[in-house]
Amino acid sequence: MSQISTVNSVETARAQRMPSKQRQVSDIRIVQLFILPTIILLILMNIFPLIYSLYLSFTNYSVIADVPPQWVGLQNYQTILSDTRFWQNFATTGSYALVSVVFQTLIGFGLALLLREKFRGKGLITTLILVPMMLSPIVVAVFWKLMFNPSVGIFNYLLGYTNINTSPEWLGDANLALWAIVIVDVWMWSPFVMLLCLAGLSAIPEYLYEAASIDRASAWFQFRRITLPQVMPLLLIAVLFRTIEAFKQFDLAMGLTSGGPGDVTETVSIRLYKLAFQGQYDTGMSSALAYVILVVIIAVSNLYIRALNKARGS
Repeated sequence: MSQISTVNSVETARAQRMPSKQRQVSDIRIVQLFILPTIILLILMNIFPLIYSLYLSFTNYSVIADVPPQWVGLQNYQTILSDTRFWQNFATTGSYALVSVVFQTLIGFGLALLLREKFRGKGLITTLILVPMMLSPIVVAVFWKLMFNPSVGIFNYLLGYTNINTSPEWLGDANLALWAIVIVDVWMWSPFVMLLCLAGLSAIPEYLYEAASIDRASAWFQFRRITLPQVMPLLLIAVLFRTIEAFKQFDLAMGLTSGGPGDVTETVSIRLYKLAFQGQYDTGMSSALAYVILVVIIAVSNLYIRALNKARGS
């Protein structure tokens, strides 16, 4: 009887374990059912266009022509790298990225240092400073286009120009148009740098400054030895993000100047847009230019990442 009862208890325990095992298998299947559509969507929306555009970059193809892509090898890349206009577009983009990121870093870091102090209305002022980065870039472009207008805008008036006939035309002057885009970009994205720097400043332990004060360290010494090294990783991350976005700049420049006057503000993104969707709709050449831009962005990002790793290591 004892053996029979033992066998019955084992079978009962096994029967009790079976539903939980079945539930476990069904849970795995449910997870797979949720993950599989996401993976398929990512492949269709990201990976497939990436691979297909890479193939098109080696072909002579126009999206509006009823002709299949014709394989031309590296001809598109050779045309891009040998065309002086493309190099001018890259020079314009590089100049714009360098100037805008430098000013964003300086202004954003300076605002973060000011907002680190405690004062009345700090929360309201911080919120107002963050408003520009919350707006749509095309809305910002339209807004600033009206401000730059020498007839009805207030930007020249704020600079002291009261005579319309002698006021500079920011968007129509070849020497000022790129600076106008830089001004708008700095106004819009300096709060982003400020936000990351403010997070880094808030994480610095107060005892470091207290120990430095006890040792009678100067304010410059505390900034150079405590503040800057502690906030440097987040500062480099902000610079990395803004540099990548600056190289991809399209909406602000397109909304303000459309690449003009002439082509002095034609960034590589605007050039890519015109090549792909205006004129001859050269899909093959535009795909090749997109991958050239991608390689440049990866190379620049790699330099920043090395600097970031060195800063973390120190």
